[in-house]
Amino acid sequence: MQSWYQDLLEDRLTHCGHSLDPVFRLTADRPNSLVALKRSTRIADRLETARIMKTLLLLMLSMVAAAREATAQDAQCVRERAAMVETVRAYARSDASALGQQGLSERVLEAMGQTKRHLFIPERSCSIAYADRPLPIGLGQTISQPFIVALMTQLAEVAPDHVVLEVGTGSGYQAAILAHLARKVCTIEIIPQLAEAAAKTLRDLAYDNVSVRLGDGYDGWPECGPFDAIVVTAALGQVPPPLIEQLKVGGRLVMPVGPGYTTQHLTVVEKIAPDKTTTRAVAPVRFVPLTRSQN
Repeated sequence: MQSWYQDLLEDRLTHCGHSLDPVFRLTADRPNSLVALKRSTRIADRLETARIMKTLLLLMLSMVAAAREATAQDAQCVRERAAMVETVRAYARSDASALGQQGLSERVLEAMGQTKRHLFIPERSCSIAYADRPLPIGLGQTISQPFIVALMTQLAEVAPDHVVLEVGTGSGYQAAILAHLARKVCTIEIIPQLAEAAAKTLRDLAYDNVSVRLGDGYDGWPECGPFDAIVVTAALGQVPPPLIEQLKVGGRLVMPVGPGYTTQHLTVVEKIAPDKTTTRAVAPVRFVPLTRSQN
């Protein structure tokens, strides 16, 4: 600012006891301050970017570790499930009195092999789920031994175009097995907590051909029938007449008959005419009693 007005301004400020030096010094320092501010901002941005990248990397590593763990568990479950199927097959061959020399069909064994039993028990443990024994599922109820599930399914003789009724949904495992074999499965559970949990599990696993109803299974489900097969997964002293009425001619009903908490007989009832049935006892079993409505 080398002009006459700069000289005049300096002269006036000097006479007033001021100088322009601080003003020009501030103006000269301002570009340096802006550079420092920009540099500080860039450093902060880089630190924030590094922090975000670190967080994302840790998240990715945890996801990879979880995926590896899930894959390892899935592989274990596949092995355990295959071993269970072979155990069931061996039991069937060794007990010809229940099934005859033909044993279990490959359709039933394939359904057992395709159904993730560990997802139908509270523990969701493969080593527990695929052992050939019944397991508690809470509220005084159990999920049946795999061999018994396979046996009852085989005795029901379910075909691909069949509509099947199950009385006593429990965990939903038997309904899932039937869903692999039938066109439609209608299942009734009287305990609200079990009905809700089973419906959610079956829905989450995409068993779209299964309908779950809360109610007393003794009376069946007329709106869903008539049925080609009925499987009752709890014991009663006699076969409920409403179930026989809802069974098609040529259809089969499989259930444990006898008092609860003791030995019963796994029984097959075949409807050979509208008013005629045949009954045979297949094997001794032990089931929880059929829970009835209090109303």
